[in-house]
Amino acid sequence: MRCPLLILAAVALAGCDDGDGGNASVADVGAVGDAALDAAPAEDRPACAPLAACGAPGDALPRLTPPVQVVPSDAMPPEVVSQPAHNNLDIVWHDGRLFFAFRTAPNHFASPETRLYVVSTADHVDWRYEGAFHLGTDLREPRFATVGDRLFLYFAVLGQSSTAFEPGETRVAEYRGPGDWSAPTKVFPDTFIPWRIRVIDGVAYLTGYTGGESVYTADGEPIEVYWLRSEDGERWSPVVPDQPVVLSGGVSETDFAFLADGAVVAVGRNEAGEDGVFGSKICRAEADALGDWRCNDDPRKYDSPLVFRHGEGVWLVARRHVTEDGHYDLMQPDKTQREAWAAYQAAYWSKPKRCSLWRVDPEALTVDFVLDLPSAGDTCFASAVPLEGDDVLLYNYSSPVDRPDITWLQGQTGATHIDRMTLTLPR
Repeated sequence: MRCPLLILAAVALAGCDDGDGGNASVADVGAVGDAALDAAPAEDRPACAPLAACGAPGDALPRLTPPVQVVPSDAMPPEVVSQPAHNNLDIVWHDGRLFFAFRTAPNHFASPETRLYVVSTADHVDWRYEGAFHLGTDLREPRFATVGDRLFLYFAVLGQSSTAFEPGETRVAEYRGPGDWSAPTKVFPDTFIPWRIRVIDGVAYLTGYTGGESVYTADGEPIEVYWLRSEDGERWSPVVPDQPVVLSGGVSETDFAFLADGAVVAVGRNEAGEDGVFGSKICRAEADALGDWRCNDDPRKYDSPLVFRHGEGVWLVARRHVTEDGHYDLMQPDKTQREAWAAYQAAYWSKPKRCSLWRVDPEALTVDFVLDLPSAGDTCFASAVPLEGDDVLLYNYSSPVDRPDITWLQGQTGATHIDRMTLTLPR
């Protein structure tokens, strides 16, 4: 996500400068999880912030280990050259190793200096360099897919302007061995942004969207959310035959989880707004009618949604707007769509943020706050993979958490890092 010039101007006028957006391949990964976390030096394991969010043994609520910084880090291979910002990321298990892709750039905004690095590890101690992608323009949304014994990396190619959101195309490269990838080739329609890919029973499912430039124009063309599947990682078709698009309007970033009965629950970011309503949509489709998504509106905006099921619970990791009610939609019906869009953008960019864990009610289609991850400023683009039992390995990025709270805009102009932590969930 980048800030167009119009939003920057609106935020400045609002006074923000003063300060106050997972493949689930199951593996035996105990040695990569808790053992590696326990082996980390104490100085690399800062206390959770706030401490209460960490939980304690025996708590009914989810528990979170203290974060361990992954990048920038001396543990990275020498080929990895960190710039100040580290954000868009993904992780996946492949061939007994954890693969980690991340973006580094001068700051959060688009830059021709952007690089996507890929590294891997078997123990979170020794990291192997797996390659880098640099095309002289902005690169975002790295997304892995392990299909059979093949590993693919998809990523979005965008423009060079730091004051515009310029979706270009999606490219895909196949992993051929240590440090070796096929040449990235175009896949999907123009302006397509891949959002989430997960592999379930050998089939890859992908959500993505086109028309993302409309998020920052207030009166652009409808954004279309695609839901696709592939059995080989190369050829994609609609999950619902002849219906590649499942949402059209203001929703962009969308993630989903299948329920035990085959129904699907999804959370989509509705930043562009539809019919004067902004925030997010919480959707559901039944197993026998997967193309019929019914949705509830939520006035909070769950940026960078990561949705997954654990046991009977549906969980969401997404950005939290730190205000009294957390609403993105300020519900000002006297404003036109354009006026509301501008006002809500300005209010949102001028407040602090957190990356948070939420629980989704798949029947009521509502979302409840659970806890904050250690996070501040510019934060929340999470990825997760399963560990043993009820543990989930979670990667996320953030501005430094040991400094005074800052607005989201301030965070995006400064340094960010990527942490890992283990989340233990109740069933």
